[in-house]
Amino acid sequence: MVQAKTWILAKHFDGFPKDSDFQLKTEELPEPKDGEVLLEAVFLSVDPYMRPFSRVRMKEGEVMIGTQVAKVIQSKNPAFPVGSHVVGRGGWRTHTLSDGTDLIPIMPEWPQDVSLSLALGTIGMPGLTALYGIEEVLGLQKGETLLVNAAAGAVGSVVGQIAKIKGCKVVGSAGSDAKVAFLKELGFDEAFNYKTVGSLEEALKKAAPEGYDCLFENVGGSFSSVALHQMKNFGRIAVCGSISVYNDSTPQTGPYPHLTMIFKQIKMEGFMQSRWEHKNPESLKRLVGWLKEGKLQSREHVTNGFEKMPAAFMGLLQGDNIGKAIIAV
Repeated sequence: MVQAKTWILAKHFDGFPKDSDFQLKTEELPEPKDGEVLLEAVFLSVDPYMRPFSRVRMKEGEVMIGTQVAKVIQSKNPAFPVGSHVVGRGGWRTHTLSDGTDLIPIMPEWPQDVSLSLALGTIGMPGLTALYGIEEVLGLQKGETLLVNAAAGAVGSVVGQIAKIKGCKVVGSAGSDAKVAFLKELGFDEAFNYKTVGSLEEALKKAAPEGYDCLFENVGGSFSSVALHQMKNFGRIAVCGSISVYNDSTPQTGPYPHLTMIFKQIKMEGFMQSRWEHKNPESLKRLVGWLKEGKLQSREHVTNGFEKMPAAFMGLLQGDNIGKAIIAV
């Protein structure tokens, strides 16, 4: 019998999450049956989507949702030998019993000198989100100008780099001078700290006087309202996230963008990367290829210790991280 530690959603979040919304529990897992494997978490992910998704996809008392890189420590499933690593959706737990249907083996092409934690970041869901948002939703073309907000996060940092690979001008917005410096390291053409500029409108105009062909939207709220007016005619917006409103107890209201969207004939589309899941094997190979070529850099904000998961999650929502937020067990 193996003892698994789990983080439970004790109470649905009301406003910003707090420690009392989480509860650490222990449960005993039985031996694997035929076709099953026992997994031990190595790296766990905290992501902004967990905040809104917990409300619509979870009940109080359930294990917090999430993805992890895990090692197979017992196996009665030949597809997952002992010692192999997988990406699984077991949530916030140290050990998981699985029948294998929800597991994705780490790709054979994985570079030996690259941490497996990147399977939760640049070579995982955030990287795929960036790629599909750019290619499938925006249809970004060489020579176009792209604006990405929350640009120093797990998704935004990859968005900017892929856009540069495609020969585009990239403008990034982030919430600290350290994050702006990181964006410059990644090759962003322009980057600014939205918290310290006198006027967001003027900062956007200065960064791209000609306007923006595309916006990769991670923030929503008032930023989105201002940025919309800086779009070119026939501009395209990929709505990936809206982190500025996730913790609001009272919904934000207006201004409403519809006239601007009509006059400029702007296309706005919300998306989740799972829509193109059938393309993931090929897409992950492309991301690894760019990584090997040095065209794609990755930074992680690593927190050590499973017990610190709630703190890491709350820190993420406050913008503490540069790059992907990871918990190392």
